[in-house]
Amino acid sequence: MKRLFSITLFLSLLLICSSLGFAQQQPENVIFILSDDHRYDYMGFHPDSPDFLETPAMDRMAAEGAHLANAFVSTSLCSPSRASILTGQYPFRHQVVDNSNAMPEGTPLVSQALQQAGYQTGYFGKWHIGNETADPQPGFDKWVSFRGQGVYYNPTLNIDGEEGNYEGYVTDLLTDYTIEWLDEIDRDQPFFAYLSHKAVHAEFEPAERHEGMYADAELEFPQSMKYIEENYEGKPDWVKEQRFSWHGVDYMYHNRDDHPQSLEEIITRYSESLSAVDESIARVINYLEEEGLAEETLVIYMGDNGFMLGEHGLIDKRQAYEESMRVPLLAWAPGFIEPGTVIEENIMNIDMTPTFLDIAGGSMPEGHTVDGESFLPFLAGETINDWRTAFVYQYFWEDAFPQTPTTYAIRGDRYKYIYYHGLWDKNEFYDLETDPNEMHNLINAPEHQERIRQMKNRMFDIFEENGATDVKFRRPSPFRADEKLIHED
Repeated sequence: MKRLFSITLFLSLLLICSSLGFAQQQPENVIFILSDDHRYDYMGFHPDSPDFLETPAMDRMAAEGAHLANAFVSTSLCSPSRASILTGQYPFRHQVVDNSNAMPEGTPLVSQALQQAGYQTGYFGKWHIGNETADPQPGFDKWVSFRGQGVYYNPTLNIDGEEGNYEGYVTDLLTDYTIEWLDEIDRDQPFFAYLSHKAVHAEFEPAERHEGMYADAELEFPQSMKYIEENYEGKPDWVKEQRFSWHGVDYMYHNRDDHPQSLEEIITRYSESLSAVDESIARVINYLEEEGLAEETLVIYMGDNGFMLGEHGLIDKRQAYEESMRVPLLAWAPGFIEPGTVIEENIMNIDMTPTFLDIAGGSMPEGHTVDGESFLPFLAGETINDWRTAFVYQYFWEDAFPQTPTTYAIRGDRYKYIYYHGLWDKNEFYDLETDPNEMHNLINAPEHQERIRQMKNRMFDIFEENGATDVKFRRPSPFRADEKLIHED
């Protein structure tokens, strides 16, 4: 029934637009909403979404705006991905290669470039780029944030440099502060609001109003999770072994009491925590309509990385599998984006900065390399010549989570090659057209050996040309996931 309603709404909007014509007006304001660990297919309208999941605001964004159906991150990890969004750079360039290392001081941010272009700028939510600071960052006129991962309930917030304790659910509070700021700013000057949610990061805590809403949902687990030889015949040994570790379905989070105890609990609480994010989107869109700002504003919703929910026996992210590196991406701008637009090109987190600047008519400082490209023409229904048909991915081994090795990958429109550094194990190669769930590793298939060689060479050529092989060994984290925090004297 949910699917039928979404399809009916979508077709109705298409008929209205085709009968009335479509006049475009490019927006000048931007609201960027970022969630944490939201995977690409957990949206109600998505054909691969679980049947029980309800996300009316996301469904509305897709029906009235654009669904960028092939969106990816360059590293499936919080800090590197967030730094890429703000700089337009791959992690090997901005140097935030893990969750422990901050950006080098003085790294230009898109927020500064937007200020220079005359924009009012506000940041609301999780920062978490390589350190535990909640202090205001360059380029933002308004600042509301918290240290590290933060908490779901009654957070300590840093508001414009002053920390205090606040009561409430953090997803709601961050949305409150965003709308409050929009009420206060000069309406004659363009604005950029960055709403950065903690949700849906583990440990998942839904808002009280959503607690238990999926308790009776019928869950379907991925076929690749089954512990059978067929699923592991071609997989690297580390994947099979990780089932019994911190990020595996058979010993998840080492059975600690402060984490979910079963995959069923992870899926239901993850989905329930997502409901408040969906409501946040609805509140922002409704506010823009009520204030007459809808046709002047582009709203973009994105996840900072994906999340494994049992695929290949794994949970969490970091891997170069689709559920980890692929993210949701929606855009809504009445009068600019034709309703029901679906964009199939590969869009990445490094494309956010150039897209924001394309709207603002701004630019990053001379000497700052931007690896991404603006996808604004796609939103306007135009084509872009020579858009990427393949991209590279890197994840660097972390001492805090040693179960996942350093991972390099190159993904094309059909094929993906994954290379593991620092361990004696299988690499991986998949035909995503015939095997979208990546269950059949073709790394040794005779008919693909020339293609594998070409993709491997192209991947390392890209890395070498960009200095991506020069990433230095970093100081390890002070603790591992299975240890208590060690305080040094």
